[in-house]
Amino acid sequence: MGSFGSKSALPSADRALAGRQEAMAVAERHYVLDAPLAPPFPPGTERALFGMGCFWGAEKLFWKTGGVYSTAVGYAGGFTPNPTYQEVCSGGTGHAEVVQVIFEPATLSYQALLALFWEGHDPTQGMRQGGDSGTQYRSTLYTYGDEQGRLAEHSRAAYQDQLAAAGYATITTELGEAPPFYYAEDYHQQYLAKNPQGYCGIGGTGVSCPTGLSW
Repeated sequence: MGSFGSKSALPSADRALAGRQEAMAVAERHYVLDAPLAPPFPPGTERALFGMGCFWGAEKLFWKTGGVYSTAVGYAGGFTPNPTYQEVCSGGTGHAEVVQVIFEPATLSYQALLALFWEGHDPTQGMRQGGDSGTQYRSTLYTYGDEQGRLAEHSRAAYQDQLAAAGYATITTELGEAPPFYYAEDYHQQYLAKNPQGYCGIGGTGVSCPTGLSW
């Protein structure tokens, strides 16, 4: 594995690690929710994709939320297909640690998920989150479809106003259409349920995300 210099700068596509064609093998069922970990998912469910720093704590935040059908941790936003955790940690793939959330919109709205996302971490920290530093820990908000994109943009603007009023800097969250999602190794899936004393690594600003807005 080569050296990629600062882990706080994304690699260029031509310098990223090559990766592999084989997808990561993961368990068939969610360790907590006993739902499928991979597609196909039931009709009436939708998916969302969030990066909030260390994906262990972020995933737990979502699987504990009513209306969430399944969750999985993985990598997105980089260049390397089917990367390993070691490769992502090297800074040579460009990926962020992310959580895929499969939810039931009849019970849980995307707006509510956005509020959990914004309030669950500090989206102003650039290429880090708390004590974790590097490109893999950057804040990312990847969307599926025009409606999610519209709601995400409006929620960012609304939360930026709240953060500014509380003295926080500008949001650095990478926001855009969802790129490919690559599953992380099976031992990362639902890590904090399997290892209750494990490291969490996420924490919010204490600033509430506006709710009840006509996004």
